[in-house]
Amino acid sequence: MTISAVDFEFMAHAFRLAERGLYTTMPNPRVGCVLVKDGQVVGEGWHIRAGEAHAEVHALTAAGDSAVHDGARGATAYVSLEPCSHTGKTGPCSQALIDAGIARLVYGMEDPNPLVSGNGIAMVRAAGIQVDGPVMEDDARALNPGFVRRMERKLPYVRCKMAMSIDGRTAMESGESKWITGPKARADVQRLRARSCAIISGVDSILQDNASLTVRADELGLPNAEEAAAKQPLRVILDSQLRIPRTALMFKQATPILLVHNGKVDDAQLNGWP
Repeated sequence: MTISAVDFEFMAHAFRLAERGLYTTMPNPRVGCVLVKDGQVVGEGWHIRAGEAHAEVHALTAAGDSAVHDGARGATAYVSLEPCSHTGKTGPCSQALIDAGIARLVYGMEDPNPLVSGNGIAMVRAAGIQVDGPVMEDDARALNPGFVRRMERKLPYVRCKMAMSIDGRTAMESGESKWITGPKARADVQRLRARSCAIISGVDSILQDNASLTVRADELGLPNAEEAAAKQPLRVILDSQLRIPRTALMFKQATPILLVHNGKVDDAQLNGWP
């Protein structure tokens, strides 16, 4: 395998494209694709949201609109993640690249999804196309920490968020709750929520702060904030004694909630809960 500085440059561009789907592709991975011919980009794309066209298809469509370059025929495809080989909500991208007549495939990492896991690479190679990779694999993995962990270990990728003062305090000496974080930190929290499939909190956050635990578009500070906030994460509340009041603010939003109790609450407490 011979990888040049130019290959690294275009793969890095594919990663930047993949990042555009940072808040919208769940549960699918973020993927970027760049098609290059004679040193020029003839098509590029990224996976925008689950159930819609994958990055390779967007790039091929863009290349097809560039008649001066005769589409993607003879091009090198740089893809941050191995092209898929199975038919789900969309067709296999490996076959789409083969049908488009690319001359070479460079991939960032092998897809850990058992439905793919090297099959896409094998399909492209079997078609007589040169395949090189992995390239910048650590960067490729960093694009999709949750997806990679779920596929490789069948476990979620967990982030722990804590707000505290520089000396490790979370409340006033009296025990009074105090808003510690500033606007920038709160925007960071919103962006982390928008990247998550679920938010887990103890019931005390509801009892003390009446937290809604939603993604709020006006606090994200993103150009695509409305789109990023459109799919809200599941809110999971750990409440062993089911103390959460039904008047809590979080119940006013029409987004999913999972209440987890210890199984020892009485029928009166359970009455009325779905």
